[in-house]
Amino acid sequence: MAVKFKELDNKGRSAMIENLISIKKELFNLRMQKAEGKLERPSRLRECRRDYARIKTKLTQLKSA
Repeated sequence: MAVKFKELDNKGRSAMIENLISIKKELFNLRMQKAEGKLERPSRLRECRRDYARIKTKLTQLKSA
């Protein structure tokens, strides 16, 4: 499930950080599956990387505002 940038406006900072941590864990697991050759949905790697970037961008915007 991809995170939409507009959805992040409704989330608090702590919720975004929790989401960031869970995405980071999922990315690690996906990389391990890829290394073992057991990755079923390679597109999920891309989704997670982009979700991670969206959340980091939003957190940076909140920090500078």
